[in-house]
Amino acid sequence: MCELFGYSGNSEQELADWLSPFRARGGGTGDNPDGWGVASWGAAGVALVKSPEPGYASTRFAQLASTLRTKLAIAHVRKARIPPVPGMLNTHPFAHACCNREWVFAHNGLVPEVISWQPAGALCQPQGDTDSEYAFCHLLTAIADSYGGGDRSNWIARLAKLSEKISTLGKFNFLLSDGRILIAYGHDRLHHLERTDRQGRRAIIATEALSGDAWQPFAPGELRVYRDGALLAPTTTAYATAPAARRGI
Repeated sequence: MCELFGYSGNSEQELADWLSPFRARGGGTGDNPDGWGVASWGAAGVALVKSPEPGYASTRFAQLASTLRTKLAIAHVRKARIPPVPGMLNTHPFAHACCNREWVFAHNGLVPEVISWQPAGALCQPQGDTDSEYAFCHLLTAIADSYGGGDRSNWIARLAKLSEKISTLGKFNFLLSDGRILIAYGHDRLHHLERTDRQGRRAIIATEALSGDAWQPFAPGELRVYRDGALLAPTTTAYATAPAARRGI
């Protein structure tokens, strides 16, 4: 059911050690053959490359995985559910503008009911048909009037609250970035790996472990915010502290 990859570091690094095995999850070692996409940030802003073809068989993805150097990245391999066919407009990650920033979002899970939500003053309109992109627009709408203020915790708290609400509709794991920070929300299936060594500080996020390192699972309903590889804000929503029966465990 789709897989996610995220990277945040304090210096530009090659991502081949993680992005190459992640590429294989796109229809090779994982059942996610319905598209792939990579967003990465540099001096010119965000570069978004994607295709509805299987990631494991894509020569473009292979080249990108082996050569990409960046401080910040989000990648996705898709298992098509809503709609149940590949297509460019429905291939993650998605990009929309908000608050004078370009935001990028990728999702793992199913929250079909979110498509029928009609929040007042919707900030963006999905270009495709996925529940994922609808959820993305709802998140941006929720934080638009508080983002950019002096207190980051205000809009992060709003984001966490709405993430928890959307997660009650099904399964909702996602990566989100404004080009400066990486936000990762783990509803039920996400892992993180944090390292500091002579190469610098970095945090890697993935649906499933991509190496033999000591990857740590997110707590259910945990939202983690990174900047330059450093953890700024771990937030545990009420979902994480609810009794197991309420979480469907």
